[in-house]
Amino acid sequence: MGTLAALLIATPIFGLSLDIDPSIAVAPAATGPLSAAMAAVDDPGAGGGDAASDAEPTTAELMRMRGEMAPIHKWFGIATWAAMTATVFLGWVQYYNLYGFFDGRDDNPCVRGDAVFGQGQCSGTPIPHLTSAILTTALYSVTFGLSFRMPDPLNLDEGDGDYAKNLRVHKALRWVHLVGMVAQMGLGLVIANGSRLGLDRTNDYGTLRALSTVHMGIGMVTWGTLTAAGALMVF
Repeated sequence: MGTLAALLIATPIFGLSLDIDPSIAVAPAATGPLSAAMAAVDDPGAGGGDAASDAEPTTAELMRMRGEMAPIHKWFGIATWAAMTATVFLGWVQYYNLYGFFDGRDDNPCVRGDAVFGQGQCSGTPIPHLTSAILTTALYSVTFGLSFRMPDPLNLDEGDGDYAKNLRVHKALRWVHLVGMVAQMGLGLVIANGSRLGLDRTNDYGTLRALSTVHMGIGMVTWGTLTAAGALMVF
């Protein structure tokens, strides 16, 4: 029953795998072969000397590793979501300042002189948004990487139960927000370096506004997918 109890442990908020409490995951049964196997993990010398050190990790060892990685994965996931939320907000502010609500070239907040956070936001590199985007990318990369390093010897996403079904959707959504992150970085680079590509706000206002609109739309979808992936496992 120790293994079944481990399946019900809380999952990380924004991860791609489940958290399993190592103290429950490795709790041996009172008697029988499972008890002996668990004891061998705690005392490698009891199972046959050097042969034990050369063997593949046992399920108990993998579950212990999962339990150690889960809190790190969880908090990186929370930090990723928080950073992405800030990035989306700052992106909205930047978009509004430059283009308003689909305002024209000569009638947007920057031209009117009422840009959010001041007219300094209307030219040069948008440092707050860029800094937040870089932080989000770094945190996301660590969180995504941890999800693949975290072992799942029990194949928790298999089966017809609600939990297994939710976990399968949760794992599928990670590919959606991964594609969104990659697309965001690509579009961000193009928009930020528009002048080097021959685009300027005087002659190519419509093109830059269209690229920025797509950039903002993908950002919202990416944020929404990441939020849904976490909420699916929490609630």
